[in-house]
Amino acid sequence: MGLGTELGAGEIAVRMLLAVLCGAVLGFDREARGKAAGLRTQTLVALSAAATTLVALQMYADVAKTGHGGDVDPTRVIQGLAQAIGFISAGVMFQKGVNVRGVTTAAVIWMAGALGIACGAGLYWVAGLGLGLSLLVSIGFTWLERHLFPEGAREEE
Repeated sequence: MGLGTELGAGEIAVRMLLAVLCGAVLGFDREARGKAAGLRTQTLVALSAAATTLVALQMYADVAKTGHGGDVDPTRVIQGLAQAIGFISAGVMFQKGVNVRGVTTAAVIWMAGALGIACGAGLYWVAGLGLGLSLLVSIGFTWLERHLFPEGAREEE
């Protein structure tokens, strides 16, 4: 499917549902650990990123169909979306003395947004691989930290 191709309702639904699934999986992992920004947050971040990406692609397709619109580029919307998610993520990080809290929460929010963008763009293999690697890092690295560094084991927010 080309960039200027309009998407059908079924394809749009699949992309949005996959974004919900990716966000929910990330959020479920957070909920299971009793961490901030869990199921609803991660799901909504991924869904909103997918919806925004889909809107940008659909607008581009509409402009491409008419041949009018000049310098239209849907990647600008995706760039703005990535910046907005980064801004939201920065809001969950706190510094108290030399300690910084919320960095992992911010990173997971950022990842939920990236997965939503991938789903919205129809890059399912990117979303699947990104989700799998995110879980490997979140679950696997937590296990490694606890076993390799038992005295200093701590889990970031």
